[in-house]
Amino acid sequence: MSRDDLAWKSALELATLIREKQVSPVEVTETVLARIDASAERLNAYCLVSPDTALTAAREAEIVVMKGEPLGLLHGVPVSVKDVIFTRALRTTGGSRLFAEMVPDQDAVAVARLRAAGAVVLGKTNTSEFGHKALTDNPLFGATRNPWNVELTPGGSSGGAAAAVAADLGPIALGTDGGGSIRIPAAFCGIVGFKPSYGRVPQSPGFPGWEGLSHTGPITRTVRDAALALDVLAGADDRDRESLPSESVPYREASEDDVKGLHVAWTPDLGYASVDPRVRQLCEDAAAEFESLRCYVEVVNPAWDDPEDAFVTLLAAQFHAAWSDRLPHAYKVMDRTLIKFLERGAAVSSREYFAARARADAIWQDVAAFLARFDLLLTPTVAVPPFPLGSRPPRQIDGRDVSVLGWMPFTFPFNLTGQPACSVPAGWTDDGLPVGLQIVGRRHADRVVLAAAAAFEAARPWSDRHPA
Repeated sequence: MSRDDLAWKSALELATLIREKQVSPVEVTETVLARIDASAERLNAYCLVSPDTALTAAREAEIVVMKGEPLGLLHGVPVSVKDVIFTRALRTTGGSRLFAEMVPDQDAVAVARLRAAGAVVLGKTNTSEFGHKALTDNPLFGATRNPWNVELTPGGSSGGAAAAVAADLGPIALGTDGGGSIRIPAAFCGIVGFKPSYGRVPQSPGFPGWEGLSHTGPITRTVRDAALALDVLAGADDRDRESLPSESVPYREASEDDVKGLHVAWTPDLGYASVDPRVRQLCEDAAAEFESLRCYVEVVNPAWDDPEDAFVTLLAAQFHAAWSDRLPHAYKVMDRTLIKFLERGAAVSSREYFAARARADAIWQDVAAFLARFDLLLTPTVAVPPFPLGSRPPRQIDGRDVSVLGWMPFTFPFNLTGQPACSVPAGWTDDGLPVGLQIVGRRHADRVVLAAAAAFEAARPWSDRHPA
C-alpha cells in the first residue's frame, strides 16, 4: 500500500488495518507527519506539530498490538486537537499571544478519552483567538488557507481542524462549536462536521467565555468516522455538571439505521435569511435526495425571528466577563476584532443579558414545537460559498444587505437551543467550491442525525473527492 493510499484511509479503515496488523501505527503516523510537513507553508492548518510525542505514542501503540493486548476504538489512529482545547504537556494558546507559552498540566476530558482509546495526538490546529469569530486567523499564527483554493478562507473557528482533515493531515480532528465553528469550516472544506447535543461531550477544563453555547465534537471525512469518534468522546464527567450520561447503543451503529419514514422539513432560509443562489440550488437538490431515501420531505417556512441580537448579546457579555481584566494592557497583542467584541460586551447591562437569555428560552420553545412535527430539519450550513482569505464576510447576499452574521444565519440558532446538528457536503459549485447541507435533529437525537447523514452519504458519496 502506497503512502498516498494510506493517507486517504478513514479512521475506521486505519483502526481495522492496525488491529489486523496489516499496517503499523508508526507507519501511519510517519505518513501523516510527512504530509503535515509538506503542506505547512501552503495551508497553515497546524499551529503546533509534535512529531517526537506522536511517534513515541505510535511506538507504544505498536507494542500493544504486537503483544495482542486489548485495543481501543482508535488505537494507533492519528488525530489533531483544536488549539482552544487543553492538552497535557502540549502548548495550548487559544490562538492568543496572552497564552503563547502556556502548557496545561491536564487534558480536557475529550482529549483524555481520545488518548485512552489509543489515538495518537499529532498536534494542535489553528483557530481564531479564543474562537471568537467564524474565521481562522490570529495574531500569533496567522491565517489558515482552504485546501480547495488556498486564496479562500476555510471558515472557522475550527478552520485549521477542517483544513487538516480535508487535506488528509489526520482523519479525525477535534473541534469546538459555539456558533457554527465545527459546521461552518466543514461546509467550506467539503467534509463532515458534527456538533453533538449540548453536554454530550464534556467541556472541562478550557478557556472561558462560551458557557452554555459551546459543543466539542469531531470533524471527519466520513459520517462513520464521526460516529466512531463520538463513541469515544461521549459520556458524563463530573467536572462538567451539564454533561450527559452515556447511551447504551454505540453511535457507530446509527450509521446502519434505516431512515425510511422519517418526517423531514426543508427550509432554504428559515424565513429570514438571504442565501447565495448557488448554495440554495445545491442544498435544495440535496434535500430532495431524502425523498429517494423514503423520507417524507416537506418544504417549510418556520417563520422564526432572527435570533442574532440575542446570540451576540449573550456571547459578548460572557467574553467581556471572561477577558476584560486583560484590558487595556492587552490592546497591542489581541486581535482587533476581539477587542471590539469585548467593548461591545462592556455595554451590555444585566437587564439586557437576562433579556437575551429569556429570548433564547423562547427560541427553544418555538423550535421544540416545530420539531414535534418533524424528525429532522434541513438547511444550508452557510449562506455563501467560501470567500477570499483576509476579506470581511459578505454584507450583501443575492442583492440584499445582510447583518454581520448574515452569512452564517443557519448555525448559531442551534447553539442557543443545544440540539445536535451535522454539516455534510451538499455538492460543489461550478468552480469547484464545497457547499454544506445542515441536518438538525430533535433534542438529544444524535443517533437520528447520524443515521440521516450516513444515509445521505451512501446515496451521494463524497469521500473519494479530494482537493488538488
